[in-house]
Amino acid sequence: MAISKPVLFIGGGLALIVVVAISGQDRESSASSPTGCQVVVTADVLNARDTPGGQKIVGKYVKDTKIDAQPVVEKGFRKIAEGKWVSAEFAPPVEGAKCGP
Repeated sequence: MAISKPVLFIGGGLALIVVVAISGQDRESSASSPTGCQVVVTADVLNARDTPGGQKIVGKYVKDTKIDAQPVVEKGFRKIAEGKWVSAEFAPPVEGAKCGP
């Protein structure tokens, strides 16, 4: 069974809209950070893990996304939320953020 070009085109467009909507959910301004700590993603795609250095991926962030974070770093990973850690190397604090040492 072959898929027609219009159906394929519409399906691809819907997939793109979903990806853009999901990646946009994590973009927030530094003024709205409840902890005062906000980081920016410098990798093309940054995986969030369930523990510092863990294997389970629990989220993904795209380059230039600003993320509210916690002022906690363990084993080179910054805590974003409960059960959500990203590599601190690829998520430096934004200018003026209060992310601790």
